[in-house]
Order: sequence, then structure tokens, then C-alpha cells
Amino acid sequence: GTMSVKIKYFCGVILLWINLVNGQDTTSCTLPGGGSGVCVNLEECKELYEIITNAHEKKQPLSDDDKKFLREHQCGPNIRKITVCCEVQINSNFGQVSNLLPSPEQGNCGADLSERIHGGNKTKIDEFPWMALLQYKKPGNRLGFHCGGVLINNRYVLTASHCVNGKDIPKTWTLYQVRLGEHDISMEPDCEGDDCAPTPIDILIAQKIPHLDYIPESKNQKHDIALLRLSQTVQFNDFIKPICLPTAPHLRSSDFVGKPMDVAGWGRTELGRMSDVKLKVRVKGVDRDTCNSIYSQRNLVIEKGQLCAGGEKGKDSCKGDSGGPMVALDQGRKPYWYCVGLVSFGLSCGLEGWPGVYTEVTHYIDWISENIRP
Repeated sequence: GTMSVKIKYFCGVILLWINLVNGQDTTSCTLPGGGSGVCVNLEECKELYEIITNAHEKKQPLSDDDKKFLREHQCGPNIRKITVCCEVQINSNFGQVSNLLPSPEQGNCGADLSERIHGGNKTKIDEFPWMALLQYKKPGNRLGFHCGGVLINNRYVLTASHCVNGKDIPKTWTLYQVRLGEHDISMEPDCEGDDCAPTPIDILIAQKIPHLDYIPESKNQKHDIALLRLSQTVQFNDFIKPICLPTAPHLRSSDFVGKPMDVAGWGRTELGRMSDVKLKVRVKGVDRDTCNSIYSQRNLVIEKGQLCAGGEKGKDSCKGDSGGPMVALDQGRKPYWYCVGLVSFGLSCGLEGWPGVYTEVTHYIDWISENIRP
């Protein structure tokens, strides 16, 4: 009814301002219970922020009690951003890249040792060792892979928000665990000649962190990004390694137009499956204006924070997984692979002239840094 619309609108207004946040306010304040706290941006205050993420995950509006509780903690009517009185200041590295992310300079991410065969679309067993498969528990305790993701450190997988709380995921499914180190889903172990990979590992998901501004029903799927915190730390090996994020200034300012990038995966989506073997396809970035002139036929606007790529004849982007990574090689002194995008939509398989739409990772480095913890 109108009430739920109002609630949604109210949440929308709160969340609208969160992203405009910058700089550090360390005004002290008094908590509703009388203790002392600091005014911080809402998403820096774990206890209060979780109220919203929990409602979001259950796909429910905030209850009146929750709203009252949040309002009591608000630090003042600063329209530029929502600040709240928080017991301690949780996250002080705002705006900086979190030191929990591996650094390309030190060579501890984005390393890929495989000898490439270009043009081939099957991957070698140790190629793209950061690929993750998301496993859903369905009624009758059946499990299925229906999305992909990418490992960004020893505790977190980055994926699309639509894989966590999207409209196409049946209510009866639960996002349950992440598989790392996989190559061929139908084979155990994976071998190439005498080289065999260790058995892939399945790790339970401890926390799902969808982007709060992502609206599952929205047409253009803006802010389609989410983090999955794993229940235990990952031991890296030749087949399980994290990808780098595009944190270097020259990458953060790039638009990736015309840049060759690789989308790899098993073609897993909410609606089906394509392959048991990890496949890859080479795509090029398409500029936003061109992309918008195409998608305007469907009344869609591709915005900042979204990237278009592919759409060439015969280049089947449905080899990628929904939520999986689009990666590129930084050809510096020490070459490394980094994650440019996450498969958001437009997976209608190599439709000529229809580029795929990806969440642009450079746009969300701060969000990622703010939402990961040790």
C-alpha cells in the first residue's frame, strides 16, 4: 500500500545521501542511552548499518522500531550526508584503499602463470585462479551454481548484488557457499596431462553485503555490486589466488573504451547453465554514449559506475557468469591482472550490436574498502 511506498521512499532518501560522503567528521555526541560516541557516516557504523543491510537482505522495508532507533541516533539535520552517533569509530580509512586488499606492487594479486592460447576459448587449468562459483541451496537440499564472483583477498569474494538479492533469484533459494579452485565442474580432480589441480574448496558464506543503493526491480540495475565474507580464511595455491583491484591512479581514471578485456566463467546464470568447463572470451570496452544509444531502444540508461563491453558478432559473452569478473592485464613493469567489471546484465549471449553491461569496479573501490574487515 501507500505505506510501503513511503517507507521505500524514506529509505531511498536516506540512502541517496550516503554516497556523497567524504572527509572525516569526528564530532563527539551523546548516545540515546547516555554513553559517548562519535558522529560518523551511517555506513561506517557497523551496528546501525547492519539494521539496514538485514532488512535489505530479507527484502523487507525497515520496521517502525528500526526507523525510530536509527532516527534517535542521527547526529543532526545535515542534508549533505546522514551521520549517526556511533559508539566507537569503526572505520577510519575512509577514501583510502583498505590495507586488507592485496597490493599489485608487491605482486601478491593478479598473478596468472598460464601460457595463454589466444583465440582458444577453453581455459588452462591454472588460468584465472581468482574465479569463484556461487552455490545456492534449493528446496530438498539440492545445490546449484547460478552465479560467479571473484576472490579479492583471503576473506572476501566480490560479486553482483543481483546474485545476492536480485529479483530473479527464487525466494526458496539461499546463497550458501562459494567454490574456489574449480576448472571442470563435472570432473574431480581436474587434470591436464599429468598436472592435476587439488580438489576445489567450498567455503560457507558468513555475511552477504549487497550495495544498499541497489534496487532489485530497477531497470538499469545501478550499483549492482556485493561482497561475500567467507566463514574462514582462504589458503592460496596455484589454482586459488586473488585478483587485483584497479586501485592505481592511471586505472581509476581510465574509461576502458576499446581496451581488450577477458570475461571468463562457466556461463552460470539465475536462469541456466552453459558449460562445465571454465571458458573465456575477449571483449572490448564500448563508450557509454554508443552504449546508451543502443539501450535507449529498451528505455534504459547506462550510468556512471556502469561499463559496456562486447557486442561483436560471434563473441559470445554468455561464457561469463552472472556476477563474475571482466578482467584486464596491466602491462606495466610488473604485469598483473585486475578486475575491471562484474557481469551485470545483457547476457543475452553474443547478440550482435548489444554490448554487455558491467558494474564498473573503479567506481566502487571506496565502497569495497569501507565494507571489508579483517
